[in-house]
Amino acid sequence: MKEKLLTELIEPVVADLGYQLWGLEYLPQKGGALLRIYIDAEKGIDVSDCARCSHEISGVMEVEDPIASAYTLEVSSPGLDRLFFKAEQFADYIDDEVRIKLATPVNGVRKLKGFIAKPDTHEIRVIGHDELAYDFDMSDVMSARLIPNFGDKK
Repeated sequence: MKEKLLTELIEPVVADLGYQLWGLEYLPQKGGALLRIYIDAEKGIDVSDCARCSHEISGVMEVEDPIASAYTLEVSSPGLDRLFFKAEQFADYIDDEVRIKLATPVNGVRKLKGFIAKPDTHEIRVIGHDELAYDFDMSDVMSARLIPNFGDKK
């Protein structure tokens, strides 16, 4: 899997610079690919952080050459509406709202909007707007995105 290889290559570079690799998206397209890397830090991320990481990652990518075709590299903050890439990332967002698309339906639902709850097991638990609990594994998640809360009541 290309994402796993790219993560193993890029994560140490990002960590050496003092940032956390939040996740990455590898999107092969006609005429080239897009490699989008999300970095995070306790203090937050600004443009200079992204530029610094982009410069270092570009150097490693040039030497290692893991993508045979042309590609565009983007380095970004995960943002307020961050994507989730690992199950552990949900833990810091208990009670926050999320939008999830599942590969396999849970309780007859594939698209779900609800609030992240503390799981009973290693699964992810979301309490839907219908007040039902939806438990699933990260491997069943096609996409999961935080819905920013701008001070509105849940």
